Amino acid sequence: MWFFARDPVRDFPFELSPEPAEGGPPGPWALHSGRKKATGSPVSIFVYDVKPGAEEQTQVAKAAFKRLKTLRHPNILAYIDGLETDKCLHVVTEAVTPLGMYLKARAEAGGLKELELSWGLHQIVKALSFLVNDCSLIHNNVCMAAVFVDRAGEWKLGGLDYMYSAQGNGGGPPSKGIPELEQYDPPELADSSGRAVREKWSADMWRLGCLIWEVFNGPLPRATALRNPGKIPKSLVPHYCELVGANPKVRPNPARFLQNCRAPGGFMSNRFVETNLFLEEIQIKEPAEKQKFFQELSKSLDSFPEDFCRHKVLPQLLTAFEFGNAGAVVLTPLFKVGKFLSTEEYQQKIIPVVVKMFSSTDRAMRIRLLQQMEQFIQYLDEPTVNTQIFPHVVHGFLDTNPAIREQTVKSMLLLAPKLNEANLNVELMKHFARLQARDEQGPIRCNTTVCLGKIGSYLSASTRHRVLTSAFSRATKDPFAPSRVAGVLGFAATHNLYSMSDCAHKILPVLCGLTVDPEKSVRDQAFKAIRSFLSKLESVSEDPTQLADVEKDVHAASSPGMGGAAASWAGWAVTGVSSLTSKLIRAHPTAAPAETNIPQRPTPEGLPAPAPTPVPATPMTSSHWETQEEGEDTAEDSSAADRWDDEDWGSLEQEAESVLAQHDNWNTGSQASRSRQTINPDHKSPESDWSSWEAEGSWDQGWQEPNPQEPPPEGTRLASEYNWGGPEPSDKGDPFASLSARQEAGTQRRPDPWGDDNWEGLETENRQVKAELARKKREERRREMEAKRAEKKAAKGPMKLGTRKLD
Repeated sequence: MWFFARDPVRDFPFELSPEPAEGGPPGPWALHSGRKKATGSPVSIFVYDVKPGAEEQTQVAKAAFKRLKTLRHPNILAYIDGLETDKCLHVVTEAVTPLGMYLKARAEAGGLKELELSWGLHQIVKALSFLVNDCSLIHNNVCMAAVFVDRAGEWKLGGLDYMYSAQGNGGGPPSKGIPELEQYDPPELADSSGRAVREKWSADMWRLGCLIWEVFNGPLPRATALRNPGKIPKSLVPHYCELVGANPKVRPNPARFLQNCRAPGGFMSNRFVETNLFLEEIQIKEPAEKQKFFQELSKSLDSFPEDFCRHKVLPQLLTAFEFGNAGAVVLTPLFKVGKFLSTEEYQQKIIPVVVKMFSSTDRAMRIRLLQQMEQFIQYLDEPTVNTQIFPHVVHGFLDTNPAIREQTVKSMLLLAPKLNEANLNVELMKHFARLQARDEQGPIRCNTTVCLGKIGSYLSASTRHRVLTSAFSRATKDPFAPSRVAGVLGFAATHNLYSMSDCAHKILPVLCGLTVDPEKSVRDQAFKAIRSFLSKLESVSEDPTQLADVEKDVHAASSPGMGGAAASWAGWAVTGVSSLTSKLIRAHPTAAPAETNIPQRPTPEGLPAPAPTPVPATPMTSSHWETQEEGEDTAEDSSAADRWDDEDWGSLEQEAESVLAQHDNWNTGSQASRSRQTINPDHKSPESDWSSWEAEGSWDQGWQEPNPQEPPPEGTRLASEYNWGGPEPSDKGDPFASLSARQEAGTQRRPDPWGDDNWEGLETENRQVKAELARKKREERRREMEAKRAEKKAAKGPMKLGTRKLD
């Protein structure tokens, strides 16, 4: 029976390239690139071929193999595996590039930044400090050929062939026999007398000085060139001169050299080195320190190397989120680093984390995700959006915090193209109807209308026909002026989605009613929209054959390209509302004074009666809106064309700040936020509203069939009862009475969710009425308290002499 010996090289679990890498270390070792057969992960393989008659060199190679296998330090080349046979030695390490090749490649790409060089030298000095001070070992081979760089840009110390003990165990330093390496030997080694007094680190620190010179100036031609610092930075020159001094006794210990360079103003005193040092010790840092570090990290990432961000910062961010409970603070740096990744890497590393974050109940994290959605939305596929993200995002529509509701509305602009039929045309429309009809925040109602106008082209034909006209018509009755402007602009932006019949019978009557709106901005936009719709009708009237072409998008299937023409045609439409809304929100975050005249709706059975509306100390009149608009928006309105997608919608900055600052106590924070705002008297909490949205906020019922409205409070005078500037009271009717369609006070009619169509300003009378109502309520409350006291006193009876009152 024959037995065949197995070839250990063939069974080696790593595959190496046939040719050695360019720029490998001088000497017997050859550096090959390779990969692990099982996983395909890249590695570096150092190969030494055993040759007859080179026993001394072979022993040196085996000693280096043993040293590398036993030494473990973050700044020393990491050993993975090895193979030793009679013919060769294989040493497998992490994937690295020789420093000489790395510097050459980076020089061709623009050169290394001083930050990178400072951290690289810091790592080499730290490795020498570990060897000398902790292991009592002399490296004896510090040079460019002994330094390698991994894929994150980290410098690693290798070349352990000629290492020996500083305590004299095992004999003196081995002979190199390679001229390229002997030129880095310090001058005292040439003194055969041995009278030179030196420290154990003196020789390695001289070689470190040679390495520093080569990093900044290129290959060292001769030892005398060290006298000229060349391109070495000025902050490093004094410390460099200590290294290459003729007296070996004054050369500093590696630890003291690091301390000197890390002093304020030193070469290694910078944000990049501090960030790396913190990342190395992040596992033992306090949670408060981690939070502060991640908050400040985003500002520095732009100046950090790309490879460092991808391979060192990103793993730490993912680990901090997964195991360190870092929370929302990791989002900003995480998405910044994500820009450096390929699509495949982003899908593998970032998207799973993002999906998991959306399921979090932390409000701070949710609002950060919504604010930064545009940075990762292109990497999300439709199944993931519809099944794992949208079900969590819609909870934001019901949140009690206005900032989250607002950001949820804005995020729909990014999610809409990826939503399926049910989520887009049913679920989303249900929430939009509820927000636009019953949200107490005017800016949120306004942004809901704006968002609906932008995503109208994604809706199905039946949903567009059922929703758009009703939604924008309702917006034109909103007491918040920018919402009325948004309704007009919504009609304009989706003009291609309406039939000519709808334009004539449904849209133009609504727009014509706005030509007498109290706000000039609303009137201006209404006139523009009317002219545009009239021009379409006129063109079709002149040439009826154009009807099919004009109405080609009305019954077409939903398509993202359909809104392109509308967006460019109505570019002026969004600019007015978005800039005005943003300004109003910043100046008046509550945005409530314009809503104080909304009459109360009857409270549904089973729900507590709403609290009375507080009277603002300084209400904002329509004249104030006009003054603000004319004073600040004149230039903007004149050049507001074609900026539909460029404008900021306006955001509730103050509420967002409170969300991020007080995410540990959201319930209290949201209550305090609401207590500072003027609340619509007919508003109820989202939770209670949600159960009855179909009856009060649906597209079909709430918008297309307005409900009856209560008569105005007692004491409120109609617009027709006022003298509008004539010499004497007039008995004639209100000139706008026909437009407001007001019926007799005793006539029963269905209430409109937005109240009457009466836009006259009655600020003074309303304040008087409210003051009178408040006085009556205080008087009634006083009488109730007196009656309770009397009843309590009568129940107890007279007190007896000598008894003690215990209650």
